[in-house]
Amino acid sequence: MPLTRGCVGEGRPIIRIGGSDKGGTHLENLGCGEWEMVLVVSDISGNLMVQVKDARVAISRELATKILV
Repeated sequence: MPLTRGCVGEGRPIIRIGGSDKGGTHLENLGCGEWEMVLVVSDISGNLMVQVKDARVAISRELATKILV
């Protein structure tokens, strides 16, 4: 399921990152690789604040739909 369907406060592993290579590369540079645990911290107007490892990252709704957990 896409990351956008996850609940706030719920951590899940990233199974696959879809979309273009450019988007996947950008997410990997942020630390969002496959099988990394991602925690949805907040959902503000569809945009997500997520925690990956020890960093918090803001992700647009469009990009979050490409992250499958």
